[in-house]
This record gives sequence, C-alpha cells and structure tokens, in this order.
Amino acid sequence: MLRFDPFHDIDTVARQLLGETAGTARAPRFMPMDLFKAGDHYVLNADLPGVDPGSIDVSVDSGTLTLRAQRTVPSEEGVQWIASERFAGTFMRQLSLGENVDAERISATYNNGVLSVTIPIAERAKPRRIAISGASQEPRTIEASTQSEQTPRPGQASK
Repeated sequence: MLRFDPFHDIDTVARQLLGETAGTARAPRFMPMDLFKAGDHYVLNADLPGVDPGSIDVSVDSGTLTLRAQRTVPSEEGVQWIASERFAGTFMRQLSLGENVDAERISATYNNGVLSVTIPIAERAKPRRIAISGASQEPRTIEASTQSEQTPRPGQASK
C-alpha cells in the first residue's frame, strides 16, 4: 500500500535546493532576476556574475523565453578547497511570453555580470486613441410637414 508522506516530499525538495550536505553543492540552483515594464517594452535583468558571455544563450520558441548560461570552476591541480559557495554549472530560466509581445524584436546585452533582455510590446497591444465619428458639426433643422405638403420621392408621381 502506498503511503503519502508530505514531510518526505519537503525533505526531498530541501535536499535538491541545498544539496545533500550544506556547503558542498556545486551546481547552480537559481538565476535571480527582476522584470519590469518601462514605456513600450519590458526589461528583464538576470544576475549571472562570473559567467562567460560566450556561454549565454537567449532563445524564444513557441511563446517561451529561455535563458541559459554556463559558469565553470577553474580546475587547478593541487588546490585544496577551504570553502566552495560559488555555484558552477548550467543556469537556466524559462518564462512564458504573452501574445502581446513582439518576439521578433527581443534583444539582449550582458554587462558587469547582468544579462538584460528587452522585450518590446507588440504594436497591436499598445494603448491607442479611437476616433469617434458622428454627424456633421453643423446643426441641422428638420421641419415637419403634413402628408399633402410632402415632396414626391423619386419614382413617385405627385398628387
């Protein structure tokens, strides 16, 4: 019989996030980022200190933005590690893009350990003013008349 143990599940998640023993995990666990809207575009800033710019990959596929980067640890012979808290390995983050962004014009820069991705808002999604059309600006006067005073319509004989 299967038994549900929520504490076992929480323990498993904690071990995955922190590593089997604290201080020895050398694999990256997260890519901290900020995302904000500025005018007609969104800006995503992701912290990737110590990452080789050549290892950074930004791609869009089926409405999903994927950020991927690699940080390596120098492997020097004869080194005895005293502390090892800087993660190495592959960082990856995926975000779902809405239909209101222009995926063709997304751009990215990497400067001082920060990856900045600019995501433009599509023209169709930008707020716009809608012109209101109506009757002419000149006031018109409509006069009532009796049936006998009416002018015949085209194709109608007069009385």
